[in-house]
Amino acid sequence: MENDNLLFYRLRSERSRKRTIKKDVEKQIRKKYKRNKELWHIKRNMPLIPLEEPYQQGFVRFFVVREDVKRSKDGEFFEGILEKINSYMYSESRQFLKKKRKSGRRIYVEKEQKLKTVSLYSWTNPKFGLTPRERQYFLKQEEYVLFRKYNETYYEFIEPWRFVLRVRPNMITHYKPVDAELEKEYAELESYLCEHKIAAIVHKTIYGKSNPWKMKYERHLIKNRKYSTCAMSATEIAEHLLDVESAII
Repeated sequence: MENDNLLFYRLRSERSRKRTIKKDVEKQIRKKYKRNKELWHIKRNMPLIPLEEPYQQGFVRFFVVREDVKRSKDGEFFEGILEKINSYMYSESRQFLKKKRKSGRRIYVEKEQKLKTVSLYSWTNPKFGLTPRERQYFLKQEEYVLFRKYNETYYEFIEPWRFVLRVRPNMITHYKPVDAELEKEYAELESYLCEHKIAAIVHKTIYGKSNPWKMKYERHLIKNRKYSTCAMSATEIAEHLLDVESAII
């Protein structure tokens, strides 16, 4: 009888077996996720090899400090700002044109190029390196993002006239070697981790978000269509109710 009781307690319940299987699966996913990150860092930090004969691949356009500004006493100051907000555009030709439809026909117009804006994260990040004096040349802007349904905050440089565009040949002088075995393993891990069920487990167990595809963003109630009629404040509602009670009395 006692042996039967011991055998009964040793038997695992169905719930315990499912929990063990679930933990084993999550453990394997974490292991593959960690290996995927290691391979990504190896690919990223792989040293470049110089070419014996550099070649040209199109043209590159970027901003430089104007000559009169560069010769002034604040030339180095604005060069430091430009290093943080400079933008680069590549094209097969020197004209940097794009197709545009006008009056039913297609025409070529010049591509517009602007300086980079500073995101709110970079603005508050000390690694970005904006000094208090450099911050004085930026203006805070807000733009409503329709896809995410919230106001995005960024900072824009207020004196873009200090910089001009410059075009030069885009010379390829180095190349990154390709490891076939590493690329194959990385592609297999990426394909596995990007599966719908696996990605959900990664976001829930590693990132701490159970449902990242349905993130809720805070919105002002007055701007929302559902609450467009609720324009009265709590104080106004209370005063209105008091007036109604006094009128009834």
